[in-house]
Amino acid sequence: MEILLSLALALFTGLILSRLAKLLKLPAVTAYLVGGILLGPYLLGAFGVEGLGFVSMENVERFSIICDVALGFIAFSMGNEFRLGQLKKTGRQATVIGIFQAVVTTLLVDGVLIGLHFIIPDKLSLPAAIVLGAVAAATAPAATLMVVRQYKAKGPLTDILLPVVALDDAVGLVLFAISFGIARAMNEGAISVIGMIVEPILEVVFSLLLGLAMGWLFTFFERFFHSRSKRLSMSVAFVFLTVGLSMLKFNVFGVHIAFSSLLSCMMLGTVFCNVCDFSEELMDRLDRWTGPLYILFFVLSGAELELSVFADGAIVLIGVIYILARSVGKYLGAFSSAKAVKCDDHIVKYLGITLLPQAGVALGMAMKAVELGPDGLLVANITLFAVLVYELVGPMLTKMALTAAGDIKPHEKVSARDEARRKMEESSLAQAAEAESGEK
Repeated sequence: MEILLSLALALFTGLILSRLAKLLKLPAVTAYLVGGILLGPYLLGAFGVEGLGFVSMENVERFSIICDVALGFIAFSMGNEFRLGQLKKTGRQATVIGIFQAVVTTLLVDGVLIGLHFIIPDKLSLPAAIVLGAVAAATAPAATLMVVRQYKAKGPLTDILLPVVALDDAVGLVLFAISFGIARAMNEGAISVIGMIVEPILEVVFSLLLGLAMGWLFTFFERFFHSRSKRLSMSVAFVFLTVGLSMLKFNVFGVHIAFSSLLSCMMLGTVFCNVCDFSEELMDRLDRWTGPLYILFFVLSGAELELSVFADGAIVLIGVIYILARSVGKYLGAFSSAKAVKCDDHIVKYLGITLLPQAGVALGMAMKAVELGPDGLLVANITLFAVLVYELVGPMLTKMALTAAGDIKPHEKVSARDEARRKMEESSLAQAAEAESGEK
């Protein structure tokens, strides 16, 4: 009973706060995250009443399967942005920008934090500084995608933004694995080429191969069903299956083989949208089905945010410097690479701002970094602090950038209720006109 009460309350809180966010002209994502904080262990959950809030972090983690599945659907939807027709226009630009801005961000954050290490070596170790630089490369695809959908953003900036975000996470995984290997070698005194280079590359390759195989199977089985409901059910089943398989881990001759559910599900969506001739219609129906799932994902993400990190002044100081360095790195990296590949002026000016949100992928990296011991714990806390700031501010900045670029046109946004009323009025006028002509 407590589980159902918690989920119902999470949905209700997210929906109610989204109305308040609309009045304040803020993205709904921000409202969902704030709702999670309110229901989390530090506020309503602190009263210890099961079902009326999340009483502990362990309580929040009980719902981790919802977050895993939601990220799978988000990645699957992002695969829809890799249609061959679209890639012919923006593919080369997106690839250059996606790789360059991630590398620039990592190098800049590394440089700033390594310099900070020499100023306060007792607070920030060298391994922690190196790992944080790689964590900085990751961007949150979920928040970006939700803002794009909520405001029906459409235009040159949106067209290149989603592929860049997807590539950004793939590059980020490789950068993190290399940085993590270096940090571990510094702590243990031994460098593992396999851990630094081979394993991260294998993770990316095997994740894409898994998504490719599942995409072809999905397309093959989809042809046996013709009703929209059954095709929708098949889509859900294959996303579930791909997320489940991506959780598998192997150890072959001392080499750790793992998968990224984000990359696998993104490739699943890419194959499907390029092979299946009715993919656009099905993707549209799937987006409507996943609405409540996304609300739960962001509310749970808000509940997971560790507000306790504010109690440590050193964490706050390092966190603020990390946020500033990462923001500068993202903007300069996107600005210079977009200008180099001759993108539209609006893309050059505003793309970097839309890449600021950070959440799931970065948190996953931070949890992996905990294996480094005290250095890893420092990385995790600083990442949690940054995610808290970025997730509350990032969606709003993304909306502002897309609006300034002309991809969001507020005057064209009409609610579903207003649209239904308009259609009823048009229908009534048409019927009255027909009746009048009949009388004549």
